[in-house]
Amino acid sequence: MKMPDFPEPPADRDGPANSRSTLFRADNRLIMALAFVIMCLGIFIGGHLYGRYLASFSSPGLDDTIVELRAQAQKETRNTDSLSAARTALEAKLNGAQAALDSIMPSANTYTIYPNQARIVGDGHLMVGMIGTPGNDAIILNINGKQQSLAAGQTINVTPDPATQCQLSVQSFDAFKATLGAACSGPEAK
Repeated sequence: MKMPDFPEPPADRDGPANSRSTLFRADNRLIMALAFVIMCLGIFIGGHLYGRYLASFSSPGLDDTIVELRAQAQKETRNTDSLSAARTALEAKLNGAQAALDSIMPSANTYTIYPNQARIVGDGHLMVGMIGTPGNDAIILNINGKQQSLAAGQTINVTPDPATQCQLSVQSFDAFKATLGAACSGPEAK
């Protein structure tokens, strides 16, 4: 079968080869650029308005969740504050108990003597008593029957018997007590 013959287009009409050149002519390029700019602005404005429209919907469940979380955060803050106060109170109580324990059982070779009080120190080798209240710069101690005036930080050597050497030092003192350090070397006292 033979293909039908199609009529030829008129000569005054532009063919497909010329259609492209009319689309990109200088006057058409300006119109195309303006149309593109208007289209982009329309997309941006439309997107913005659609986003605002979607954001205007508030979920009641979301608001309830936010309120619950705020209440829970405030509850946890109050709980943390009460635990912190309890911890501070327990630390103060522990420090008081430690101070009471230290006053009952001082550290090794450290002794606290109050005015007009005598104690046996230095593993039982020395009898030390404080005479009167401490002065501004020194205290008066009775050490195995001998009175000595000592300042804070001063150390003296005492020989209670030929086989024993003791060192007695005044660590600190105030108007109410004196803290002494005493260490002896030699045979243990009985």
